[in-house]
Amino acid sequence: MHIAVAGNIGAGKTTLTRLLAKHYKWEAHFEDVVDNPYLDDFYNQMERWSFNLQIYFLNSRFRQILQIRESGKSIIQDRTIYEDAFIFAPNLHAMGLMTNRDFTNYSSLFELMESLVQPPDLMIYLRSSIPNLVNQIHKRGRDYENTISIDYLSRLNERYEAWVEGYEKGPLLIIDVDKLDFVDNPEDLGLILNKIDAEINGLF
Repeated sequence: MHIAVAGNIGAGKTTLTRLLAKHYKWEAHFEDVVDNPYLDDFYNQMERWSFNLQIYFLNSRFRQILQIRESGKSIIQDRTIYEDAFIFAPNLHAMGLMTNRDFTNYSSLFELMESLVQPPDLMIYLRSSIPNLVNQIHKRGRDYENTISIDYLSRLNERYEAWVEGYEKGPLLIIDVDKLDFVDNPEDLGLILNKIDAEINGLF
C-alpha cells in the first residue's frame, strides 16, 4: 500500500508522516531536503536555480515511486511528484522565475514519468492557513526558509486548493490542520487516525 501526504511548506507533512509510520508500522519515505544540493542556492537566487531544483525533485520522487512499488511494502511518502508538477513548477513559471523553455521541457519530462507510475492508494492533503504555515516555518527555524515570503506561500496555497479540487487519481482525504495539534494532543491524532482507518478500510 502506498500512502502519500501532500501540503504546503510548513503544513506538517513530515511530522505527520513520522507519526503515521510509527502507528501503522509503515515504512516512511521523506523529501530529500538535507542532501539536496540546490535548496540553498534556490532560495538565494530563485530565477537562476528554479529549473535545476525542480528537475532534482522530479528525479528524486520518480525514483521514490519506483522503489515504493518494487518494495511490496506499505509505505507512506512525504510529498508527491504531483505537487512539483502542478504546484511548485507552474508557480515558478507564473512568477517569471522559470523560462517558458525550461517549463515546457520540465512538463514534458513529468508527463513521461507520470505515464510510467501509479498514483498513491490514498492521498492525504493537509490544508492550512497562511498564518499557521508562517508560524510553523518560523518554529522549525531552517535557515534557507527564512526568505520565504507570505506572497509566495499564498500563491502556493491557491494552487494547492485548485489541484485538490480537481484531484481524481484516487482516494483523497483532506485534513484541516489549523485547529489540530496532532503532535501534543493525542485526541487530535486520534481523530486523524480514525479518518485514515475509514479510508483504508474502504480500499479493501
